[in-house]
Amino acid sequence: MTKNPLQQLVEVGQSPWCDNIRRSEIATKLTDQVQKGEITGLTSNPTIFEKAMVGSADYDDAFVPLAKAGRSADEIFDALAVEDIQSVADLLRPVYDRFSKKDGYVSLEVSPALAEENEKSYREARRLFDLVARPNAMIKIPGTPAGVPAFERAIADGINVNVTLLFSIENYEQIALAYLSGLEQRVARWLPIDSIASVASFFVSRVDIAVDALLEQKIKSGQTELKDLLGKAAIANAKMAYQSFKRIFGTDRFKKLEAQGAMVQRPLWGSTSTKNPEYRDVLYVEQLIGPNTVDTMPPATIDAFRDHGVVDLTLERDLGQAQETLARLEASGIDLKAVTHQLQVDGVRQFSQSFIQLIDAIDKKRKAILEERVGSAATR
Repeated sequence: MTKNPLQQLVEVGQSPWCDNIRRSEIATKLTDQVQKGEITGLTSNPTIFEKAMVGSADYDDAFVPLAKAGRSADEIFDALAVEDIQSVADLLRPVYDRFSKKDGYVSLEVSPALAEENEKSYREARRLFDLVARPNAMIKIPGTPAGVPAFERAIADGINVNVTLLFSIENYEQIALAYLSGLEQRVARWLPIDSIASVASFFVSRVDIAVDALLEQKIKSGQTELKDLLGKAAIANAKMAYQSFKRIFGTDRFKKLEAQGAMVQRPLWGSTSTKNPEYRDVLYVEQLIGPNTVDTMPPATIDAFRDHGVVDLTLERDLGQAQETLARLEASGIDLKAVTHQLQVDGVRQFSQSFIQLIDAIDKKRKAILEERVGSAATR
């Protein structure tokens, strides 16, 4: 039987993960995809939970007993989110076992409001990991300046981590080295490192959105020779980050850890849906296919790639062109470091706003349930 493009990704060493969670789909659509070998992991974030919990009726029945029990909005979110993550972790457990702990993970994010607070980020990661209590759970920590030491400490304490909101090669390298350092700290304490997994979520399409906007301004001002750079920055940036991955995890430093059971920290391509309608809808998936990587896709991109995606090992193709693209951007006056820094700041802000809106919406539902309960009691 011919395998579809999603299943073919697994065969060439890339893990297709779903970047979405909906309670009503866990036992239906997601289960079907996992059983078919189309999806081997899942990621979530505050924006995804906001759409799921506020934008659907999936959780309405679950709200009532929690609200009547006197739970706060934060506690209600915790209960609902952790239950979903546990359900998905259990669904993915056969994948986790089949791939010897190298795949089959589901991610839950610490509150993005803590992105600039090292100690609080670590403590929240510890709390959530213990609360989910599944070996194939990952806790997402933003790769901000405060997030880097929080991540390193989490790895040293045996917590699986998905480091999110990475946009620059330099930031990616910081995270990869922090992963090695965290593992080394465990080794120094005679603790096992063969069950610790991590991915580094490197965002893609948002880079093109930001860089293309700057290029368009320059093209309009007469620099028409820059037209061929449109839609090229994100892929070039990700391809060179992968080269950093190969270099760091090819060192003797990592080989010593690997000999004790350490797994590589796989690059995860995030934000892989195509935002510009002029670009192919599976552009960012097709151009970043390579071994020891993860691609997390929203449902529409998953469906599109299953339908007409082309699987080929593209991640290390045209590296010279990728280097030239980045060099030309710099020569044109586009500061990619500044762009990627701002993207991380904006990403933290977006997720923080989603989390605030989500908690506010849960609180309104909670109050409405309690008011209805009081009203019903008053009419007896």
